Amino acid sequence: MPHILALDQGTSSSRALVFKDGRVVGVGQRAFDQSFPADGHVEQDPEALWRTALGAAQDALAAAGIEARDVAAIGIANQRETTVLWDAETGTAVHPAIGWQDRRTAVRCAAMVREGVEDGIREATGLLVDPYFSSTKLAWLLEQGDLRRRAEAGRLRFGTVDAFLIWRLTGGKRHCTDATNASRTQLYDIAGHAWSDTLLDYFDVPVAVLPEVKESVDDFGTCAAQWLGAEIPILGVAGDQQAALIGQACFDVGMTKSTYGTGCFVMANTGAEKVLSKARLLATVGYRVGGQSTFALEGSIFVAGAAVKWLRDRMGFIDSAAQTEAIARRIGGDTRGVHVVPAFTGLGAPHWRPEARGVITGLTLDDGRDQVVTAALKSIAFQTADLLAAIAADGVDVAALRIDGGMAANDWFCQFLADAVDAKVERARLAETTAFGAAALASVGAGLAPDLPAAVGTFDAERRFTPEVRPDERAAWLAGWRAAVRQALA
Repeated sequence: MPHILALDQGTSSSRALVFKDGRVVGVGQRAFDQSFPADGHVEQDPEALWRTALGAAQDALAAAGIEARDVAAIGIANQRETTVLWDAETGTAVHPAIGWQDRRTAVRCAAMVREGVEDGIREATGLLVDPYFSSTKLAWLLEQGDLRRRAEAGRLRFGTVDAFLIWRLTGGKRHCTDATNASRTQLYDIAGHAWSDTLLDYFDVPVAVLPEVKESVDDFGTCAAQWLGAEIPILGVAGDQQAALIGQACFDVGMTKSTYGTGCFVMANTGAEKVLSKARLLATVGYRVGGQSTFALEGSIFVAGAAVKWLRDRMGFIDSAAQTEAIARRIGGDTRGVHVVPAFTGLGAPHWRPEARGVITGLTLDDGRDQVVTAALKSIAFQTADLLAAIAADGVDVAALRIDGGMAANDWFCQFLADAVDAKVERARLAETTAFGAAALASVGAGLAPDLPAAVGTFDAERRFTPEVRPDERAAWLAGWRAAVRQALA
């Protein structure tokens, strides 16, 4: 079978993988830095996103020992909500990309809630009011300098990262996105499958800046030969978490995945009908193929792997992420009441408190590095437990949780996660489920598979972790965690 090239453009690096017969035969990865110009501000250089994505693709083809003419299609998965605004003629960004973690619009979001508009926004988009989404980021950008005048004159283009990459790959011939990414902008009616005129008017966003919304399997244009050596059609696009839902083969209602990357994102398939959460989760498009949207409930944790990076780069407690497992095992997982609430950029679901900041509680003179490191790991499991409880409150029963991402390599963390959430945890054998989901979309688009389940095949668990802790012990853990969260919220 022909090769598929998957681009996985993430928060801290761009990866590219070449798949053949569902196997990875070539990988490229290039890292880039984020900047933090003010408290709560998170920015990225759009040129770095482009250079690293293109370079990773070139590296992956070289690693696979193939040329571009051997590739049937490109699939793209990308960090979502990150907002890019660029010149329609030159393709040059007019401002640094505003990252999905950015909190600069928290004051406006608080005002929106006071105005009482959240219910209407939630009904149309499935999303709550929070700086996380692209709407207020774009509105903020349009108020800088002469950008609104240029936007209204049709001289600027907006997009999430997928749209920016598609524009660059096609030489400016296509300005488009897919339904999963559009559903994260808070400007898109997820049931009507169209940009919302009401919300565009509310946020004062000119229609001229918006990309065309396509299905997740669709014609997104052709990558120009100048970039990889031959023209390649772009036939599949999805936001990274939706791509992971596909890559984890979560095609039935109730099937749930959790990805542990920079943040953590729990997503449960809810089928053909959108479910508006009563527990402050997000309703989102899981994927859209053949004129039919499959919806999902999602809970977002803003800091997961980023907490491990903080332990390494800011605190100097570890030299590598792998050390965290040995540290947790050395103390038997006993943090002696120490809790870390990693609300470095606010708390996501189900709290949605952008002004919250990180805290460490329960410290005594006997505590040190080992307790803080282990408590940071535990915090990710506890936040996942909160999300699964919210999903259950919305009527979705999660019997098993399929996991992927960097933290999933930590056996101690996986077992503690199973104990904390009281559910079977299944770790995928293929670690690159996000890229695999993008490749599956492109495979269907290229006619190499009749549908997504056929493209993905049977889910292959490398290992399963089952709960081993007593219910009363779990309850005590969660009570301690929630007391620490209350301190952070205070």
